[in-house]
Amino acid sequence: MPLTIRPAHADDAPRIYAFIKELAIYERAEHEVVANLDDVRHSLFAAGAPSRALMCERAGQPIGYAVYFYSYSTWLGRNGIYLEDLYITPEQRGSGAGRALLQHIAREAVAGGCGRLEWSVLDWNEPAIGFYRKIGALPQDEWVRYRLDGQALRDFAQG
Repeated sequence: MPLTIRPAHADDAPRIYAFIKELAIYERAEHEVVANLDDVRHSLFAAGAPSRALMCERAGQPIGYAVYFYSYSTWLGRNGIYLEDLYITPEQRGSGAGRALLQHIAREAVAGGCGRLEWSVLDWNEPAIGFYRKIGALPQDEWVRYRLDGQALRDFAQG
């Protein structure tokens, strides 16, 4: 069956939102999803939205998605792409769809002169880690990711 990767549009928001929830369940973090359908619709498809989304379809049926945005590296003096989400439905995993979706974004990065394509993976997700290593991606073990969110973000912002 043919695979299609295309830019997502506002009509895809309900399917993307459903995929986001499926991904959160897979990542054992369903309780952390606070976004609703309107949030997804606005953050991905409002005029000037900084994020982009792709839909992955097989025979016209959605089987996955990706959300990414452009970043910037002062050390490289170039843009990069940060991949926020890449999700393929369980029954389609191993079919090459995830590789095709990631490769689509890599091609966009190369065509746009980006210096890097980055993403994060949970340390227990061995299938993903194995796949990423197989395609030549390397972990950035020397960097520790930090996050401010929720009340801690608000408290810090207020001084």
